[in-house]
Amino acid sequence: MKKILFVMLMLAPMSIFAQKFAHFNMADVLPEMAEYKAASADIQKLTTQYQEELERLQKEYQAKAEEFQKLSADANAAQAILQSKGQDLQKMEQSIQDFYQASQQDLQKQQSEKMEPILVKINTAIKKIGESGAYVYVVDISAGAIQFINEALSTDITAQLKTELGIK
Repeated sequence: MKKILFVMLMLAPMSIFAQKFAHFNMADVLPEMAEYKAASADIQKLTTQYQEELERLQKEYQAKAEEFQKLSADANAAQAILQSKGQDLQKMEQSIQDFYQASQQDLQKQQSEKMEPILVKINTAIKKIGESGAYVYVVDISAGAIQFINEALSTDITAQLKTELGIK
């Protein structure tokens, strides 16, 4: 019984060495994908549209604010007109803030929607490579969560992943 236990204890560390680990660098893969390039271009186009509209609204606000300041400096200005223009400025400021928040939310939503199928494709390829290579773990070294990886004991599958994704 003691001999069997001794043999099992001696073989246990060997089973650890038999495990295979792999890593890849998403930062090398993602920018080369045609789908990612198209999604990035779409998001950039939308971002530009939102920025241009925001700038237009801010210019309009600035012009009205200057008009209000000139009117406020006039001692003969009617208080009702000043009050009305002041309220208009507050509404416009709130409208600009609402637009900014809505545009940021839409950009995040669009980015998530466009990235989801790309990430599914990448994860499917990683799973296929992981299963075919009998890897215990496949780690993205660009994710930042890994403090250290001994690349001599881990297989870099970045090139294989690119091939699986059809990247040349």
